[in-house]
Amino acid sequence: MRARGRVLVAVSALLALAASACSSGGDDEGGVGSSEDPSTTSAAAGESVPCGYPCPEMDGADPESLVDAVYPEPDWQQVTPDEAGVRPNVLRIMADVAGAGDSDCLVVTRNGQLVGEWYLVGRDATTPGDLFSATKSLTSALVGIASDRGELDIGEPASKYITEWQGTDSEDVTIRNLLSNDSGREWNLATDYVSMVKNAADKTQFSVALGQQFDPGEVWEYNNSAVQTLEAVLQEATGTDVGDYAQKYLFEPIGMAAEYGRDSAGNALTYSGARSTCRDLAKFGYLWMRDGQWNGEQVVSADYVEASVTPSTSLNHAYGYLFWLNRPGPWKEPTTVEGQREGEGPRFADVPTDVFFASGSGGQVVVAYPSTGVVFSRMSPDPDQPAIDVVTELMELGAELVADGN
Repeated sequence: MRARGRVLVAVSALLALAASACSSGGDDEGGVGSSEDPSTTSAAAGESVPCGYPCPEMDGADPESLVDAVYPEPDWQQVTPDEAGVRPNVLRIMADVAGAGDSDCLVVTRNGQLVGEWYLVGRDATTPGDLFSATKSLTSALVGIASDRGELDIGEPASKYITEWQGTDSEDVTIRNLLSNDSGREWNLATDYVSMVKNAADKTQFSVALGQQFDPGEVWEYNNSAVQTLEAVLQEATGTDVGDYAQKYLFEPIGMAAEYGRDSAGNALTYSGARSTCRDLAKFGYLWMRDGQWNGEQVVSADYVEASVTPSTSLNHAYGYLFWLNRPGPWKEPTTVEGQREGEGPRFADVPTDVFFASGSGGQVVVAYPSTGVVFSRMSPDPDQPAIDVVTELMELGAELVADGN
């Protein structure tokens, strides 16, 4: 076992529903690093609710078969590890790893029910945090919803909505290119992370005004500025403020307490800055694992969800529409001051290839395992935290949570 990091506290889901906040128990035996059985530390303070249905395979699943699935309304129902069919020892190790890795919170669910959750002392299930670039996956959802509603087509040139690009080298950049991060829009570290992220008061205007560096589809680059131009696309296509659109068509339908960040000009930030809780971030992951369906309502079309978690470009099989993947083939990571890491094969060798996730700086993640019904979320207060090791270990442990046949 790892040494205990900052102390996280296992809390009860039913207590949270009753009191609207989870209690923090300090450095107690139920915290991360404890050897106590997680079926005790994470069990509900009352009668637990069994899963009640087998989680169908998501690949090729009939959307009609998802209607009877369990959904966390109004919030997650708590079950014990044994009732959820997960290995208690692996769940305990996940909690240890999260604690040693300076996590704010860890929420683990299976088949729409809460198996365990842990929080830093002083935080609880209702405390929101910055999702950083995990925001991009929320933005992908909004584009999918707008497409479903006939307000845009992702195959269209973005210049239909960003008139400044008409008659320029950016005229043929499609909305799909912006979602796939192969738009070829101007990018370098200083422009993206200093001039835009840190200094630009109007981040949409700054991003739209950048030039075209490569032909669309020629180069894959993790381009925050290009993703921020989706704010202009969505605003123009829907005629609605992007933050308000998210509340009406995404957050409210799934009971997700979240909001988009804003720049100094009042624009919604589509590349970063949304805020939510660990529990509600897990809800978003569960929505996506359920092919966009939520308790009988098709929030996002199954076709869009499937496309978003399929490699969207041959340049990077680890990326869909603003979602990270673990598919075989060439993969690339965002460029840093040390360069760009890339390779062949699934990015995470010990993680199933159907896994997909939203990810932000500091290890803000929600990870979904369609073949086992597991979704977990983890957050951290520090965007500069080098979290790749803890996130990788959590993803590998998540792959071991469910025994064969469960």
